[in-house]
Amino acid sequence: MNLKITPTLRSLLKKALEEDLGPGDVTTRTLIPKGLRGEAAIVAKESGVFCGGKLVQEIFRLQDPTLKVKLHVAEGSRVQKGKRTVTIRGRIPSILEAERVALNFLGHLSGIATLTRIFVAKVKGTHAKIFDTRKTTPLWRELEKYAVRAGGGENHRFGLWNEILVKENHWTAVSSLRVRRRRAKQSLFLDCFVGPAGLLAMTAKRRKIPVEIEVRSLRELAHLLEGTFVPDRILLDNFSVRQLRRAVLFVKGFDQVLRIRYGIRRKAPELEASGGIDLANVRAVAQTGVDRISVGRLTHSAPAFDFSLEMTKV
Repeated sequence: MNLKITPTLRSLLKKALEEDLGPGDVTTRTLIPKGLRGEAAIVAKESGVFCGGKLVQEIFRLQDPTLKVKLHVAEGSRVQKGKRTVTIRGRIPSILEAERVALNFLGHLSGIATLTRIFVAKVKGTHAKIFDTRKTTPLWRELEKYAVRAGGGENHRFGLWNEILVKENHWTAVSSLRVRRRRAKQSLFLDCFVGPAGLLAMTAKRRKIPVEIEVRSLRELAHLLEGTFVPDRILLDNFSVRQLRRAVLFVKGFDQVLRIRYGIRRKAPELEASGGIDLANVRAVAQTGVDRISVGRLTHSAPAFDFSLEMTKV
């Protein structure tokens, strides 16, 4: 895996360093000569998945371009407790000034990658794949989604712009608007001849982006499938394992009826389970036959991976 250090990301990293350093590291300036050189190592204090090495390199180099940073572990690989993962050589004050920012990012991303790898292992042998969500830290979504990939998971939509995902609040707003128009006796073309389904189909075709629609019950699922527009994916929100199993069978059966009775052949929508999914139930969810499982806790609740920086040569 390879993380691209974009100008935007580099700018954010600079701000992270500035936030921690402020006017200067008074402790280091007081105790350590500016030109003192040495070597430090970042050591894993637990076992898990390593993620963020290139980011660490960039952080130390932004702080001091003369620092030499060597990675000993490949991105997305397993690291054992006590393993030296990174070596930094150069001016000791520069190393100490960038230490915390580097460890914060490395611990956070490795924590996400490690938790993701555990979820992926839980569903091994099933048809389902593990996906993240948009429940990420503002401005750091790119990095957190990268860490999910490093852990073997896959990314859901990156933002609001690259996929249509129709949820409960969208339907509530649309329904309210249509009611007001009917009360005002407005004959709107979009209401009469196109409707929400037509708008979704036209937008998806024009922009060449997928469409996913959320349903909250088997009744809503049946109603959706009976319509003229079938999305690329259906999000089964907070379904129980039993309901998920019934939903999978229903979609397969419905498409088979269309094919046999009416000669209609269409690509069946992917089914995505979401809501209330954790390590205790994820395998049961996967065994229902769903295609995707989206897990918000991958990014918003992953525990930080423990690393420490230790001076090895002075």
